[in-house]
Amino acid sequence: MSQDAEQFFANLWQDYIGKTPSAEKVHQVLGGGAEIINDHVAFRTFNIAPVRLEKLAELFENMGYFANGDYHFEAKKLRAKHYEHANKDLPKIFISELLVEEFSEDTQQVIADMVASIDPSVVEQPEFLYSGTHWQVTHAQYEKLLEESEYAAWMSAFGFCANHFTVSINRLPGYTDIEAVNAKLKEEGFTLNSAGGEIKGNPEVYLEQSSTMADRIPVSFADKVAEIPSCFYEFAKRYEMADGELYTGFVAASADKIFESTNAKG
Repeated sequence: MSQDAEQFFANLWQDYIGKTPSAEKVHQVLGGGAEIINDHVAFRTFNIAPVRLEKLAELFENMGYFANGDYHFEAKKLRAKHYEHANKDLPKIFISELLVEEFSEDTQQVIADMVASIDPSVVEQPEFLYSGTHWQVTHAQYEKLLEESEYAAWMSAFGFCANHFTVSINRLPGYTDIEAVNAKLKEEGFTLNSAGGEIKGNPEVYLEQSSTMADRIPVSFADKVAEIPSCFYEFAKRYEMADGELYTGFVAASADKIFESTNAKG
């Protein structure tokens, strides 16, 4: 199945750079033409059938992935899981879902209408993960969702796609620490997510992360075109645990701040 997985990620990358023009520049700046290994790719969804987290995860399990971590984000009303593959060149997968029932009835209704537009049969195919929106919302609905949840608003505009890819600093030629990566990105004009500091985590939790702020691109809503934050690029440095193995999980407190890379409110 590995070849299937590699083709899937190639297609996913093409869709991602269409929404994230800066991603190719990140590759040029950090990779200098060399291959970049991605640490993980993140996806967003809702806890409503037929697009629940575990349903999307089946698409990866069919490619040989297995679940290896659970996370909860109370303030953002999210839960998440991560998945890994025996082939370490394949990125880990981080899937989060919005706990829709914890929001106002108005927000619940907009999301329910969005999900109701999805043909359940299309969720069975890996291509669904970069199929975008299956609905149309107005810019006013987007703004209304934004008042309650950046995550829900982002989903209403972009739907199903890679929210971000993540450069593995451990596998990045010419770099050994996250500070040097951040310095190079800033030197090249990238804006980094500073929520909770530019570097989230530390060697004590075996993971350090940073990210660019999302690109802003024009999106066609039902009633108008508006420029809003799309996707971003993350950078991760993993540390060895006591057993000598690199930590493969995630740190909820850090991920909580990484979510803010798509903030529309600055």
